[in-house]
Parts: sequence; structure tokens; C-alpha cells
Amino acid sequence: MQYTRETAIARLLKSYQTYYNITLFEEDKTPIRARCDYFEHSEKYVVSRKAELWSADCEEFLYLLDIPHLTLSLYEKWRDYICEDGKKLLHIGPGHMYSFITPVFICDHCEEDARKALKKCRIYKSFHFSLHGWMDYHVALVELSKNRIDSNRSGHSVAKVLKKVLYS
Repeated sequence: MQYTRETAIARLLKSYQTYYNITLFEEDKTPIRARCDYFEHSEKYVVSRKAELWSADCEEFLYLLDIPHLTLSLYEKWRDYICEDGKKLLHIGPGHMYSFITPVFICDHCEEDARKALKKCRIYKSFHFSLHGWMDYHVALVELSKNRIDSNRSGHSVAKVLKKVLYS
């Protein structure tokens, strides 16, 4: 099936609505169409909740970007913007295990140098020597004209979900 950017975003949002808290940015002047937030809390205790052995908080902030033609300069601009915006949303502290910041670029066409930069992207940060967890930057690209999905190394799981939702 051939998608437009709007139908691809709508299909992804419908898929994500079960697990994510979705914030739409329809009237925004940026290409960001939505941010999908996921939070998970796990804990283990003995006899009562007061005797907690451990707890772990995990979170993901996934951004859907609608860009008709992705160039290297556009990719770098929005990579940096989303990284900074996502870092403001992190809840770092005791019990924090990990956070993912995940932009998904949805475009009709992508220049090859932008694709190469996206695939080589590696942004990682640990907090207090990983005692307060870590943050990893997953990034994915959906090029609709070629029915192609690419990601950086950390984003392979995101690409797998995108392929399943859009092309199966």
C-alpha cells in the first residue's frame, strides 16, 4: 500500500494510542505532528510495599515529524532540537532505569547524505555513572516514495515496529 505522509502518521498514531499518551501539534509551525509519551514503573517488594527491594522507571518520548524532503541540514536541525526538548522531559533520579528519545522522520524523499547521518547517529548519556539510569537516542526514517524504513543502530526495534504497522 502506498501512503501519503498524513495517512502514515494517522496509521502510526492509531497503533500507538493503546500504549502511549499522545499529544498532537496540528497548529504548530514545526514539522512535529505528535509526541507520544510512554511511562513504565516496575517494582519488587517483600510482604508489604514498604519493604521494597527495587523499583525501576522507564520512559520513551517518540516524536513524529512530517517533512516532505529530508536534507542533511533539516535532519541535523531537528535532531538537535528534539534531543534538547526530550532531555527536558526526562525524570532522572533514584529508580530511573532508562529513557529513550525517538524521532521518526516521515518523508516522501530523503537525500542520501541525510540517510547516512541518520544511520550513524549515536547519542547516549548515563546519569551518575548509570546509578540513576541512562538515556539513548533512537532515530528512524520512513521514506514513503521507496517504501523504505531506516534507523540508527539503537533504533532497530523502532524500525521493526514501523515495518509491522505500515507494511504488513
